[in-house]
Amino acid sequence: MTEVRLADRAYTAIVRIITDDALAVGDRLPSEAQLAATFGMSRAIVREALARLASDGITQARRGAGSYVKRRPSARLGSHMPMDALAATLGTYEVRFVLEAEAARLAAQRRSPHQLDTIERALEALRAALLSNAPAHDEDWHLHRAIVEATANAAFLPVFDHMHDAVMGILRAGVDISRSRAPDVIGAMMDEHDAIVDAIRVQDADGAALAMRWHLSQGRKRLMP
Repeated sequence: MTEVRLADRAYTAIVRIITDDALAVGDRLPSEAQLAATFGMSRAIVREALARLASDGITQARRGAGSYVKRRPSARLGSHMPMDALAATLGTYEVRFVLEAEAARLAAQRRSPHQLDTIERALEALRAALLSNAPAHDEDWHLHRAIVEATANAAFLPVFDHMHDAVMGILRAGVDISRSRAPDVIGAMMDEHDAIVDAIRVQDADGAALAMRWHLSQGRKRLMP
């Protein structure tokens, strides 16, 4: 088994400690050495898993004091994806930060009037879905894909499409979890999409990239309570 797979296993096992042991935000996790002994893995593997958990906003390292729970994954998350797939699924965000922020930048610079019209129609379809009780993950995917298509670079699309299954799982979970909370959470999600499209519309490349990165970072946070 490769180190990447071992790190995924350690990541999943640490999340299970957080959820099964009902650790609260601010609680300290067992030490690297304790986790390594419990899992039968090296401390290097555990350290990699903890680094990824910190990157995903679930844990926080404190110098000289170990790792602490920063956010707990939503209990609803498990109904949309197997817990064993959580590390790989959330790992797509790191790819999306790079891919989609640059796609938004290029779309703002290069989009044609027809492509802008496609993006705006996708935005309105997403708005209608989000503000109803209908599923909205397909509309969300189509908007993001329309932005990728507007880069005028055919190399972007197959990379984005390769992540389809993982991203769709995240989109389903994000809408479901957001709808279980205050109405302003869905409003914030829509505002983020509006900001991306507004920047593309006025050809503000830096603004589009920043708005996309902000939206993705907020989307990842919405998967946590």
